Amino acid sequence: MASRTTLNAANLKALGAERLAELLIEISTGDAAAKRKLRLALAGAQSPKDAAREVNKRLTSIARARTFVNWQNRKKLVDDLETQRRAIVDQIAPADPQEALDLIWRFLAVADPVFERCDDSSGTVIGIFHQALSDLADIATKAEADPRATADRVFAALQDNGFGQYDGIITILAPLLGETGLTHLEQRITEYGREEITTPPPEERRAVAYGLNITIYADEMRARQRDSMVRMALMEIADARGDVDAFIAQYDTETRAVPQIAAEIAVRLLEDERPEEALGFIEGAQREDGRFVPEAWHAARLATLDALGRRDEAQAARWQLFENELSVAFLRDYLKNLPDFDDIEAEQKAMDHAAAHENPLVALHFFLEWPAPDRAAALLEAQRAKINGDHYEILTPAAEALRDAHPLAATIALRAMIDFTLKQARSSRYGHAARHLSTCADLAEQIADFEGIEDHQAYQSRLKREHGRKQAFWARVSGG
Repeated sequence: MASRTTLNAANLKALGAERLAELLIEISTGDAAAKRKLRLALAGAQSPKDAAREVNKRLTSIARARTFVNWQNRKKLVDDLETQRRAIVDQIAPADPQEALDLIWRFLAVADPVFERCDDSSGTVIGIFHQALSDLADIATKAEADPRATADRVFAALQDNGFGQYDGIITILAPLLGETGLTHLEQRITEYGREEITTPPPEERRAVAYGLNITIYADEMRARQRDSMVRMALMEIADARGDVDAFIAQYDTETRAVPQIAAEIAVRLLEDERPEEALGFIEGAQREDGRFVPEAWHAARLATLDALGRRDEAQAARWQLFENELSVAFLRDYLKNLPDFDDIEAEQKAMDHAAAHENPLVALHFFLEWPAPDRAAALLEAQRAKINGDHYEILTPAAEALRDAHPLAATIALRAMIDFTLKQARSSRYGHAARHLSTCADLAEQIADFEGIEDHQAYQSRLKREHGRKQAFWARVSGG
């Protein structure tokens, strides 16, 4: 049973309304964000219209702000935006969906001024706007929005999508738009694509980018952006209708031969039960020896071969892809398509092949992804002299995954990173290396037999002899 001092709704209710009000006033003093939430809650208690006015005022303030938002103060902006979005969805939409519809469009429009002053390297802020885009579909449906009017709003939004806040809007709103809205939107976009962009006189043209012996002007950039928007929108409309041919028509013959594009076309043709045509695009893709071919092309080719009943050929290709790339996805697909009980022997063969790979880190990554921790541990112990400690993106998760059941292997992974850091004097990694050394000390207590490698005390003593002058590192070690 929870203590009466535990912070939960039941215990707070027991304080009574008057005491809670006093506490909220006290807590919100000097906290602008808390005050805004309280005002919004009060407005929502009065009516949806009052809440809408509060949200609209706040969105105007956010749009007009000029202070740059970096990663350190981004959380305040994220919380503010999320508060306004939730108010639209939870407080206003249930009672007045039409008011909420106008507000959610207003919310999405705030994206441009926000991103002009915001560092969103984490993708957190754009995620809020993409969630608002999903909310838009629900609210518009509740508001019984007119398909043609919605199409007009979509058309305007697509012309102002510089930060990707409206990506996928046609697909999201397609059920609401229906054929009436999609046709109207298609007409507007097609007409827009035919509009001529006037080229200013040479002396008035503004250069916006430079390349090798070329200059790109503002009018050319506008034309490129317009053409890209038109093509992408028409493709999305085609997908919404399930019109594969209209989708294909947006690419010229040369572009259709790009492996990634060929794969996208093939997938749609397969969904339309046209595998022979899909194979034509797959085989027509331009692939050069030694050049990277995207996984999507391989996956589309395999699906096409299966659809055509060429399963043995597809299986041979899956195994070849696994052998070449140690691909977890293609191996799983291969095993799934084997007869019962054949998969056990095949998996063993695959594990042996991976263990023999010339690059132990590639094999280690595969074993971690599969997952096969016993194999990963055996690899680290057998190939420890070949482990490149620079690859912390593989070795760190390996040490974490193996530390409980395979402490010696985890130690080998950690030591590889420590050794690389100190030998290369990578001072930016000293903090990590010090923590790794501390972890090695903890793991040493679980290792009964170091199997021919130095125990922890001998290892740390050698580091002292070889790297004793790296005071910045040892200061991190002694400081914990």
